[in-house]
Amino acid sequence: QVQLVEAGGGLLQPGGSLRLACAASGNIFSIYSMGWDRPATGKQRELVAYISRGGGRNVADSVKGRFTISRDNAKNTVLLQMNSLKPEDTAVYYCNADIQSDLGPRNAYWGQGTQVTVSS
Repeated sequence: QVQLVEAGGGLLQPGGSLRLACAASGNIFSIYSMGWDRPATGKQRELVAYISRGGGRNVADSVKGRFTISRDNAKNTVLLQMNSLKPEDTAVYYCNADIQSDLGPRNAYWGQGTQVTVSS
């Protein structure tokens, strides 16, 4: 079994900063991409940021220059540093990862989500 657990959500004022963390655990052989997404109007979910195992990054235009994604391969974790937060960033943020498990196929996994609320 593979599990993703997020932490770091909260309530803060516009302009503030927050860091989200996500740890993968279980029967993991290898983790390929890791990332974060959130619900979006007219879409099922919007990709916020993505990072490959080698460190290649892709960040949504709506958060470019404000959000930074990083990962620690030794700890199977991915971080999302969120700066200059805006009310429109309010959402449940879901961690995701492309994982090859020890005994099963390669699959996409999601965490349970962590709420970020930006409001004055």
